[in-house]
Amino acid sequence: MRPKGDARRILVVDDEALMNDFVREILVRREHEVDQAMDGDTAIQMLREKKYDLVVTDKKMPGTGGMEVLKAAGTLAPEARVIMMTAYGTVDGAVEAMRQGAFDYIMKPFDADQIEEIVERALAGSGEERSPLKPSFDIVGKSGKIRKVHDLVSVVAPTNSTVLITGETGTGKELVAREIQRLSKRADRPFVRLNCAALPDGLMESELFGHEKGAFTGALRKKMGKFELADSGTMLLDEIGEIGMQMQAKVLRVLQEKEFERVGGDRIQKANVRIIATTNKDLRAEMESGRFREDLYYRLSVFPIDLPSLRQRKEDVPELVNHFIEKYRPIARNRVYGIEDGALEMLMAHDWPGNVRELENCIERALIIGKGPLITKDEIVPPASASRKGSMSLDPGVSLREMEKVLVLKTLESVGWNRTIAAGKLGITTRTLRNKLKQYKEEGISSRAEKNSAVGVPEREPVLTP
Repeated sequence: MRPKGDARRILVVDDEALMNDFVREILVRREHEVDQAMDGDTAIQMLREKKYDLVVTDKKMPGTGGMEVLKAAGTLAPEARVIMMTAYGTVDGAVEAMRQGAFDYIMKPFDADQIEEIVERALAGSGEERSPLKPSFDIVGKSGKIRKVHDLVSVVAPTNSTVLITGETGTGKELVAREIQRLSKRADRPFVRLNCAALPDGLMESELFGHEKGAFTGALRKKMGKFELADSGTMLLDEIGEIGMQMQAKVLRVLQEKEFERVGGDRIQKANVRIIATTNKDLRAEMESGRFREDLYYRLSVFPIDLPSLRQRKEDVPELVNHFIEKYRPIARNRVYGIEDGALEMLMAHDWPGNVRELENCIERALIIGKGPLITKDEIVPPASASRKGSMSLDPGVSLREMEKVLVLKTLESVGWNRTIAAGKLGITTRTLRNKLKQYKEEGISSRAEKNSAVGVPEREPVLTP
């Protein structure tokens, strides 16, 4: 028997207790029923005794590993989807697992948003016969601007051309990149993403190209880089405009010569990788100002795709709203089936500086607090207009603590609650940001701070990789 209602039964398998508990906490917050196993043998026995909708398993464990769990699930639970968790060094095996029937894999370390997204996709199709499945993403909308994006994606996807996707934060650049990969001839090969805004150049070189044992202090073993992991597949360089000039030269070499060396190594590595890059910057302006190499710009922009902001395609708002209602309906306390006309008019009138991501967050929150069956105006929290004007509009006498809260929350809102980007803009670490959000949640937002920040602390406390 499956759990009642929309909750699903999920088995989490990992010999590392911290990671096992981390994944369980995320899924329980989504109101799923979660069982845990600390080894492969226990997991297989649990598959014999219970019916599961989804199995999330580590690949490498002492004794019986994730591949054996995958094979057992194919026999004992053919309707269950399997997600493989893997460290960078074993990603090739995870890709092989997909060929043998796993739904998808996720590379450690990952954050809550990443595992939630992949679990939602897996559960959306659970109950069907388990078979190798390619990721599927929809670019929602029927406006002329978004139809043009569809056309460009259809044209470039089957080729091996390098693609540069531009657009404001929250417009769906990674979504488009994944759609290109899904429709490409490399769809069954690795898709590897690097957030260029999250790493300094020193760390990024090792992440991209890997390093040899002893290459630098702390390099205790050889590490494969992203280009090796993406071999024969696709590499997404997210926010390429954030990398420094020295790293730009090294990325250019890979694009031109299709080769690189690991840090501390001298052996040439070949790079059979398709590059998709994204940026929210004007790279032409960056190039003219001397902050971005001209030769790299022209190498990247072989096939440019510019994503429209949501305010440029407001006719797509109703369809997007319905899409997000369907997506987040499982988390609603009461059944929510649509939105009142007045509430939709409010959404249509807003400029959406955070674009589709901001709208998605707005609808998710409305479903969390909504009473159903329709989202009402009172359940829509309009983003602060001050954030669009760059003014905090604080009343006299506001404490420094309250000012900090407002600044942190408005910065998060402006980047669609992307904690990595927000931390960078605030000049703090993601760990510091996480701790501040935890403090705000525990203290509650004062009426004054709440008045000046129409965002408020999210209903779900952000969770980062332990």
